[in-house]
Amino acid sequence: MPLITDHRPSRQPQPQPQQAPRVKRDPAPSRLQYRLERMWLKPLYRRVVRIGLPAFLIAMIAGLWLSDDDRRASLNEDLTAILQKVQSRKEFQVQMMTVEGASPVVDKALRSMLPVDLPASSFEIDLAALRLQVMQLDAIESIDLRIKPGGILSAVVKERQPAVLWRNARGIEMLDATGHRVASVTSRDVRSDLPLITGEGADLKVDEALALFDAAGPILPRVRGLVRRGERRWDLVLDHGQRIMLPADGAQIALEAAVALDRAQDMLGRDLSVVDLRNPSKPVLRLGIDARNTIREARKQPLLGPDGRIITDENKGG
Repeated sequence: MPLITDHRPSRQPQPQPQQAPRVKRDPAPSRLQYRLERMWLKPLYRRVVRIGLPAFLIAMIAGLWLSDDDRRASLNEDLTAILQKVQSRKEFQVQMMTVEGASPVVDKALRSMLPVDLPASSFEIDLAALRLQVMQLDAIESIDLRIKPGGILSAVVKERQPAVLWRNARGIEMLDATGHRVASVTSRDVRSDLPLITGEGADLKVDEALALFDAAGPILPRVRGLVRRGERRWDLVLDHGQRIMLPADGAQIALEAAVALDRAQDMLGRDLSVVDLRNPSKPVLRLGIDARNTIREARKQPLLGPDGRIITDENKGG
């Protein structure tokens, strides 16, 4: 058999097109992106972006809106109307004022100091300013001001208690135990129950004066008052013109010693004008005119007049 051959041409493989090499993307951020991310990590930058920028935009818009005079006037009127409407509500109204612990004079003074007539809104009453004004009254030591439910302005007052009368160049004033002025009086008879002190600087030593009045003890009914001498010591003035001169230091001890001596020997019951205790180790007694004249008469010496001067023939003739 003849060999049959296939004379068809064989197919040659077609060349494949070459693919371009794939370039890998760099995962690193760009320089700008890196800087932005670094800035975002800063708390200040985040606050500026989240808070500062919106606030600036709002303020700019509000400023542009309020730049118009008519808009500002309208806004002020609306806010004032709203404020007045809120303040005039019934729950904010003060209907009455109560005062506790005050005398009638102080009570009247307190009510006259109210900045508005009642009833009025509680927003119109500045309690702090009112308290400062009330504390200027000498008679008031402390005050508690508050607005209670029901529209009641409550004032609880503690008045100063007068302890002594102080006679000075301006008149007679009542002082409390600390030396603070309470009020003025026209005469000592108005408060005859209070002890009397006088002299410059006596108001600064009221505590010493009260201690001396306590030390006077049995002779207290005879005490007319205390006189401050040279702003450093006291003289205790008794009736019948007698005077006890006390030292600058240890005045209370010296007075107690004088009272004890009087109780033992009736020292102050004798004709003495001055008991000088300025030097407690060397007390000096100054006799009265009658006692001195008795001694001078026994010694056949000229007698003394009420002024302490020797009575002469010329004086007798005058």
